[in-house]
Amino acid sequence: MVTDAIRGTVTIEEVAAAAGVSRSTVSRVVNGSTAVSPEALESVQRAITELNYVPNRAARSLASRQTHAIALIVPEDTTRFFGDPFFAAIVSGINARLSRSDYVLNLFIASDDPGDKTTSYVRSGAVDGAIVVSHHTSDTFIDRIATVVPVVYGGRPVRERERDYYVDVDNVRGAYDATTYLVESSRRRIATITGPLDMPAGVDRLQGFHDALRAWDLEPVAVEDGNFTSDGGAAAMQRILDAGHRPDALFVASDLMARGALAVLGRAGIRVPEDLAIIGFDDSPVATSVVPHLTTMRQPSFAQGERMATTLLDILAGRHPRHVTILETELVVRDSV
Repeated sequence: MVTDAIRGTVTIEEVAAAAGVSRSTVSRVVNGSTAVSPEALESVQRAITELNYVPNRAARSLASRQTHAIALIVPEDTTRFFGDPFFAAIVSGINARLSRSDYVLNLFIASDDPGDKTTSYVRSGAVDGAIVVSHHTSDTFIDRIATVVPVVYGGRPVRERERDYYVDVDNVRGAYDATTYLVESSRRRIATITGPLDMPAGVDRLQGFHDALRAWDLEPVAVEDGNFTSDGGAAAMQRILDAGHRPDALFVASDLMARGALAVLGRAGIRVPEDLAIIGFDDSPVATSVVPHLTTMRQPSFAQGERMATTLLDILAGRHPRHVTILETELVVRDSV
């Protein structure tokens, strides 16, 4: 039998017989399906190793309709996608990992329709798996995609389930550390500009902010949503000032929003950091393009993209990666505190 395997004549039926399973079970294992019991998976993998079975890749591709394509789905508008450095770093990380594989990346910016076109494309069998980044509570079309292909989420899913795979940064801890640093810098009247609260990142960073203030027995001066955009950050900052709030510190849940807030503060004659200290979140190129340079929480966006791609490739190869991967953030101190 081993001699036959070396000649490449071992069949999928022989593997099934050796493993004591059906031909379709072997096919699912070879094609990376997760719809296989752990016991069957172990038996098939052992038989493949013992028999030195090497699937015919071309035949397997035709039989399973594998495309060796992966969809990157971003439920945002094009302005936000191309204007936020976070997405550039994520895509770079994903592409760097896929460049070392046989897979290609298809990008879908899915905000202009309710996901119908994207869903139809994915469900047609045009891709083998999907990576979803920056999803909102309203993005229910993702659930329809997850029923037909493996999905890895960038960030905690809106409706987290035990079977979900995702790679996130520790948003709660990052916001907690940023806010704590402001308090330890002798600031007590602290406000925050949040991301959208229909996104887990927005919710988690707000939670970290509140947790830190509670630890110091403090109350927030103001909480305003800035929508993770520069214009949104400016509008939120203006609302804080118009309401008569005079914080001496501000935690902003993204560098883009912090840029907008800085512009409003400058026009109002409020000096940073003398009158008001600011910490952002991302450590994107925006942080060093503003004056003063922004103290911020660094999140490893490139590494997050790489890890998401690796997780999906492992699933497609029939391996069993961790369902949840959390990456750490790091405070980068510059001139705004």
